[in-house]
Formats: sequence, C-alpha cells, structure tokens
Amino acid sequence: MVSSSISQTRVWLITGCSSGLGRALAETVLEQGETVVITARNPQHIEDLAAKFPSQTLAVQLDVTKPDQVQEAVKQAIAKFGRIDVLVNNAGCEIAGVIEEISDEAVRRMFETNFFGVLEMLRAVVPYMRQQRSGHIFNISSIACFAASPGGGIYGSTKLALEGISGSLANEVAPFGVKVTIVEPNGLRTDFFTRSFALTETQIEDYQPLIEGIRQSVQELIDGGLIGDPKKASQAIIQVADSDHPPMRLALGADTVEAIKEALEFMRADVDAWKEVSMSTDFDAVVVNKLQAVS
Repeated sequence: MVSSSISQTRVWLITGCSSGLGRALAETVLEQGETVVITARNPQHIEDLAAKFPSQTLAVQLDVTKPDQVQEAVKQAIAKFGRIDVLVNNAGCEIAGVIEEISDEAVRRMFETNFFGVLEMLRAVVPYMRQQRSGHIFNISSIACFAASPGGGIYGSTKLALEGISGSLANEVAPFGVKVTIVEPNGLRTDFFTRSFALTETQIEDYQPLIEGIRQSVQELIDGGLIGDPKKASQAIIQVADSDHPPMRLALGADTVEAIKEALEFMRADVDAWKEVSMSTDFDAVVVNKLQAVS
C-alpha cells in the first residue's frame, strides 16, 4: 500500500553513485524532485549529476571502507539538509575465485566494502533516524545469497552477513519508526562486471575448467545476457520507500524470485527428510512434553 502523505522532499543518501544501480537510483529519485546526497570514491564521476540537479544534490567523496569519510559524508548531509530520510547502502564489489585459493587480501577487500562499510554507514546514520523517529534503510544484497554459484562463495558470504544484520537491525529500530528493507537484485544491465568485478586466476589444474567457465559466463553477461533493468529496479525501490508497509525483502528480477523459491524448496526438502533425526537430539522429557501438547 502506498501512502498519499509521503513527502516529496525526502533526503536520500546513496553510496556508490558513480555507476550501476546507485547512479540509476540517484537519477530516478532526482527526476521525481527529491533530494539526494550523491557519493562516490571519485567525485569527478558524479559531477554531471550535481550540475544537472544543483538545488537537489550534495556531492560528497565517500569510500565506505574509510570511517573518517563516512563520518564526514553524514556530517555534511546533516549540516546541509538537517536530516537523512532514506539511506541506500549500495556500494559493493566482487572478486570471484574458488574457496581453496582466493587470497586473504581479496576476501578482506570484499568484506571491508560489502559488510564493514555498510556497518560503518549504519552506525553513522541510524542515530539521526532514531532521533527524528523516522527513516528507511535499504541494504543492497544479491541473488548470490541463493544461487551458491561456484567461484562466488566469498561474495555471497558478504551479502549473507549483510542480510544477517539487517533482520536484527529492523527489529531494533522498528520502535523508532525506522524501516529496513533488504534488496536482492538479479544481474542488472549495468557496468558492474566491467568496473566492480574481478576474477582471480587459479594455480590448481583441477579448477581450470571452472574458472574458464566463469570467465565465459561473465563475458556472455557483459555481451547482453543481463536481464535486469536498473531503471525499473530503481522505480521498485522508490515504490517500497513510498509504502506504509514495506517488505523486509525485495527480490528484483524473475530469476531472483525463482532462485529464492528453489532455495526454500531445497531447504524444506532437507528439513523434511531429516526431521526425525533433527528432533531426536532434544532431551527425552522435552520431546514427550511436546508430543503431549500436540495431542
């Protein structure tokens, strides 16, 4: 349900606006007359947006892996606009590689950007939302949480970690009128795979076919295999922001919906198949009490 009383002058803070979903969302929000704190590691990449919408934007340099820049970006936003109504944690990166040999450096880089960077943003923005007793946080996750694709284990784990804190955060801030939505996009037709994606080479011969297969799949995506429309994805996020009863999870794309359904069915099948063994691990008295309660 969409509220008719939603203000058209909300202040959005979006991370990673230089390209991809972040840029598409910033443009869409600005086109409908709202205000956006647009951020990028390289401010030159967002100068055109700031010039096109000078009265609606604040362009800020922001690398979410640098706590001082996070604090400064939020400080500038509050100083200029007095509030942050919508926070979109969009900045992210992926380095694909098999679990056995992906480097510690690559693992830490992904977690620093995709998880700890988000955590830093949350800790900087939530106090203001809590004080103003309103706000909406969008944490951009991924279809990777459900696809379990070979080579994507670390990236998927960063997004699963993000989803893990999002649910608890939603329950913590709900009493203060702050909402949290996890966004799970499919492969959007953006430049993510040419700007924010890297594939590590394998030194293990057994994995050579796998790495080559990933490389070919990524190239096929770049060549036109991406089916997600970033503009429509942006409009969907705005629709959720306008809703009085937003979802905890927003799947974007038919393939994401299907991946989630398949993952749920897979888990349900395992739970059902091993239910007797699973339930047998409680103390006998507990099992008896449960059976008596059911009867």
